[in-house]
Amino acid sequence: MKAVAIQRFGSPEGLTVTDLPDPVPAAGQVLIATGAIGVGGVDAVIRRGTVTGPGFAEGHVPGSEVAGTVTAVGHGVDPSWTGRRVWAFTGLGGGYAEQALAPVEEILPLPADLSDADAVTLGSSGVVAHFALAHAHFTAGESVLVRGAAGSLGVMTVQLAARGGAGAMAVTTSSAERGDRLRGLGATHVLDRAGDGDGPGSYDVVIDVVAGADLPSFVDRLGPNGRMVAVGIVGGYPPADFGARLLAAFRKSVSFATFSADTVRVSDRQAVRAEQFDAAARGELRSVVHEVLPLEQAPLAHRKMDAGEVFGRIVLTP
Repeated sequence: MKAVAIQRFGSPEGLTVTDLPDPVPAAGQVLIATGAIGVGGVDAVIRRGTVTGPGFAEGHVPGSEVAGTVTAVGHGVDPSWTGRRVWAFTGLGGGYAEQALAPVEEILPLPADLSDADAVTLGSSGVVAHFALAHAHFTAGESVLVRGAAGSLGVMTVQLAARGGAGAMAVTTSSAERGDRLRGLGATHVLDRAGDGDGPGSYDVVIDVVAGADLPSFVDRLGPNGRMVAVGIVGGYPPADFGARLLAAFRKSVSFATFSADTVRVSDRQAVRAEQFDAAARGELRSVVHEVLPLEQAPLAHRKMDAGEVFGRIVLTP
């Protein structure tokens, strides 16, 4: 089968089309003929070499979520899954391929009215956005700032916070055009990347997709009892001493937390995901697909992400 692997960590040019043996599902797994492959921020972070760990060696096939048709099942898996359209979480790799493996507990049947491309645009980002807001103890009437709102995770956080009754829904983004699109999704205030603009002076909740060197300045924007939750590091790690800003605001009782969906039970993630897929099929949630590209153009997709050109999510098709 055709796949895209990281042959050299760093620039997108390190992504290379390669031929791999057809995978065979092990016990508890399913094999999926991919119809759509989500290109996520975590893929870029792994490709750059920002995060390291077991499995992240040269030859690693990135990609965490796919949608397509189950073609085979491993031992112990109900054979009735065969032939069904599903969304699947493949882990921290394996998705950039014509065929992908996934644990059966990490697949979900798709509504007939939801496309494969929409599924991989919503599948992970919607769940992270939902539970990140819960992790921040967000309640109706509170002010929210989404930092780095133009990606699929930011787009979903804006929609869910607006639907949840945010008193002010501010976003940071790179252009007026993107700001207008985010207003159409529920934003009420548009700021530039530095956080300057027409927004409130402080916020109850900051959901940060970016991190990076400027994270401490957004800690400063928390109001009394304000909570910042970091859900990504697409801008790199923050300064090692950023916690000093929290202590400087000691009398405001502000807090900082990270959030990963890995800490949420699979059954809870799948329940929320199913609700969101149904809502999207009814037109109540919007999937924002920036562009659909052939699998072999994965390097182009990553160049577009690195250049900050993507609004929503790029989807690959084999």
